[in-house]
Amino acid sequence: MEFRILDPDDLAHMYAILSLFGRAFADPDSYESAQPDAAYLTRLLGGSGFLAVAALHDGRVVGGLAAYVLPKFEQARNELYIYDLAVDEPFRRQGVATGLMDTVRRVAAERGVWVIYVQADREDAPAIALYSKLGMREDVLHFDIRPHSS
Repeated sequence: MEFRILDPDDLAHMYAILSLFGRAFADPDSYESAQPDAAYLTRLLGGSGFLAVAALHDGRVVGGLAAYVLPKFEQARNELYIYDLAVDEPFRRQGVATGLMDTVRRVAAERGVWVIYVQADREDAPAIALYSKLGMREDVLHFDIRPHSS
């Protein structure tokens, strides 16, 4: 298994991760119906505010992680928010998610990230087990608030 930090030359892998997320989360509309164009993803992958990791098996994406670097205002430091992590069904329970997390932890340390955080749905026992072995659990509430025009 190869774990690769994606850069602007890895567009095919990024599109494969989007498709994987659509399948894994049973939400193809969000991840496949209006995918960003190549120029958008190139900028995203080339910037310092986004991080994507692909798990590759024989060159094929079988796992993916997408995260955002959040510069803090109260101190000169960054946090990393893992937005999505998924592993293709046949490759689950084989250490792929742990490998993705190990890779992002290494890169975060190299980039001076202060803390990594992630959310998990209460019903997602495998995700909770993975994140519990890696860090400290906090029970918080999450709210989606839609913007509106005045």
